[in-house]
Amino acid sequence: MKILGIDPGIARTGWGVIEYQKSTLRPIRQAQGSGQEFKVQSYGCVETPAGLEVAERLKYIYHSVEKIIQEYMPSAIAVEELFFNTNAKTAFVVGQARGVVLLAAAERNIPIAIYTPLQVKIAVSGYGRAEKNQVGAMVKIILKLKEIPKPDDVSDALAVALTHAFSSKFSKAIA
Repeated sequence: MKILGIDPGIARTGWGVIEYQKSTLRPIRQAQGSGQEFKVQSYGCVETPAGLEVAERLKYIYHSVEKIIQEYMPSAIAVEELFFNTNAKTAFVVGQARGVVLLAAAERNIPIAIYTPLQVKIAVSGYGRAEKNQVGAMVKIILKLKEIPKPDDVSDALAVALTHAFSSKFSKAIA
């Protein structure tokens, strides 16, 4: 089963596709539970040109996500929930980027799961206040990558996909 994880943003939208499969082998220690294996299909970052109007940037994100969905045909899409401290203007525009991602998934009738940054950090690192570099390091270990995916938006997207794989929502869907 394939999961597309997305970390939405107006300037950069990170994405990552992982494939989940139950393992027939039983290594001594496995990531986050028994019998789970993950394989990275692909990952990347949709970057929009800064000079474009917001509507054009949203259109670019939407069409890029559509292409990713069409190419990888995920069974589920996991999206990171918005989190912002002080800049409401930024939060609104990031919310719009998140909206076009959700629309692209809904148009394909792909189940969508949404996770807060806290849920992602706990699922991947076991610690709710983990720093980005700690989350990235765990993504690298769990997915057996040679290096931490960059930029951070990409490792965050892979972490969101892993969070969905570790979640009870996902367990119920594959049962």
